Amino acid sequence: MLSGVKHIKGLRLLLLPLLAIFISSCVNDLNKVKEIASTEMGVVVSPTKGVDLIMSDSARVQLHLITPLMLQYQTKKPYKLMPHGVKVIFYDKETLKESGNIVADTGISHDDQKLIEFHKNVVATNAKGETYKSDELYWDQATKKVYSHKPVQVTMAGGNVMNGDSFESDDKFLHPTLKSSTGIFHVDEKVTQ
Repeated sequence: MLSGVKHIKGLRLLLLPLLAIFISSCVNDLNKVKEIASTEMGVVVSPTKGVDLIMSDSARVQLHLITPLMLQYQTKKPYKLMPHGVKVIFYDKETLKESGNIVADTGISHDDQKLIEFHKNVVATNAKGETYKSDELYWDQATKKVYSHKPVQVTMAGGNVMNGDSFESDDKFLHPTLKSSTGIFHVDEKVTQ
């Protein structure tokens, strides 16, 4: 009978450190939850569905933004998240015809910085019919520049294809600069002979 009591006491002594580790890990997880909750406290999220926004200057349409859902976050640096896709259509100031567009799976607008981020399956088209594809694109409205730090593929109107490690252009996509670029160019043999 005494050996059974010693065995139970020994088992208790073995389980005691395991219980202490389990409790301390729960406290750490609880502290992480409290930390996350404290950083998110006071954040106001205003959802807007079916956004169809037209921006104009002097009664001339400049751009048209379409997104099925926009979440506006009121933080120290407010931003708008478009998690279910976004399309921005640009218009020529003189002709008022579409001059290009950007389509992406996700968009983030930082109004205070005049910067819009486009992420995942980003496709941009300019007035010449050239197409730019990448996983990210930044549009700096203040400098009127677009750029990407990820690989980009440019398909020219004639079918020529250029690839680059990064990309920068004016916001009309008419003067692109690609870094470490390679390409496939179609050559008319009749012209070279």
